[in-house]
Parts: sequence; structure tokens; C-alpha cells
Amino acid sequence: MTTPADVHDVRDPEQPGRLLTIERDALIPLLRGRAGEDFARPVAACPGWTVRDVLAHCSAALTRVAEGRFEEGVFSPESNDRDIADRADWSDAQVVDELERGMGEAGPVIAGAGGKLDGLALGEWVHAGDVREALGEPGAYGGAGLPDALALLARITRERGHVPVHADLDDLDEPLRLGESGGERPPGRFIGDGPTLVRLYTGRPVAGAPAFELAGVEAKELNIFG
Repeated sequence: MTTPADVHDVRDPEQPGRLLTIERDALIPLLRGRAGEDFARPVAACPGWTVRDVLAHCSAALTRVAEGRFEEGVFSPESNDRDIADRADWSDAQVVDELERGMGEAGPVIAGAGGKLDGLALGEWVHAGDVREALGEPGAYGGAGLPDALALLARITRERGHVPVHADLDDLDEPLRLGESGGERPPGRFIGDGPTLVRLYTGRPVAGAPAFELAGVEAKELNIFG
């Protein structure tokens, strides 16, 4: 799918929910029938968390969104730890069931939030990539949802005034424009594939990723979660 660089400035309210449902349809079948030891695997991108912990965090966050429960301190590290602890007695299947529901039900709420929750949808998609990688499954930070993820990433970085970068991606015909300099700084340049770009912008390891070029900007400047 080709996405011109300039169309990302116009918000598509259905895009975050679409990203979640695309990933739901790919991830949930991978999780069904997995042995318990698979859910206990460590997740490199989330030190101290297992696959089950990441899934419980995601399912809890999406359920909160779907139910409109945004109490004080929600989504803080402490809140995330409580959500995981609250599900300690659940079976792995129950966690996956909640995640499946949340990935389907959160979209309309995110769509109606005017963009305030779009970053959460992108973050949950990235966590699905974390899980894929921990399980040794292909397609981490890529797959059918990548075009929507890249579009969201580009728009979010511009809205936040992030460091400007022009990305020439193997996955798109047109360059992707990320961040916004206001003319104060020339854009950096990335050449490589989309999943590697996602890794850089979300602080995920790039060791073992396909070769890429990054000029005019340091990798540590790109992390939107840093």
C-alpha cells in the first residue's frame, strides 16, 4: 500500500481502530493454544515483563478505553502494575479473551476522542510486535497493519513537534515525513524498511534488523516513548 507523505496531516478517525482490529485478527490466533511456558517468556522490549504481563497490560488498557474508565493516574507505571496484578489469578485464555474483546471494542471510543487516544492504539500495536518477537513469530512491527501504523506515527510526531525526519522506506513508494522543525532544523534522513523505523521510534532493539541508514539525527532523539 502506498501512502503519500502529505496525507498524514488529515486525521482518519477510523485508523486507530482499524490498526487494532487488523492486529487482533493476526495476533489472537497465534496466542490460542500456546503452552503456558510461552506466556512466561521474557519480553526484551519491556524489562521485567513476561509475554503474559504485556498481554494483560494491553487487555486492561483497551478495556479501560472501551469502558471509558480514566481515573486519576491511569496508564502510569503504577496503574499498569496494578492492572497486571489484578489479573494474576486469571488463566492465560482469559487474558487473551479480554485482549480480543478490547482490540475490537476500543476503536469507536478512540475514534471519538479527537486524537487524544490515537497514540495508545499505536502503542498497543507495538506491544503486539513485542509479543511476536518474544514468541519467535515473524512480522514483529510489520504485517498488514504497517501502513496504518506508519501513518499514525508520522502524524503523531508532527503534532508533537518531534525532530524532523524524511524516511525513504522500502515499504512505501513516497517518502514519509515525520516530525516538524518549523524551519529551525534541517530534517534527518532514514533509509530502510518500515519495521526498523518503528523500532527506532519506539525504543525497540534494532540488533538483527535489516541494514538501514540514519543521518542528521541520532537514534535516541527519535523515541516517542522516551
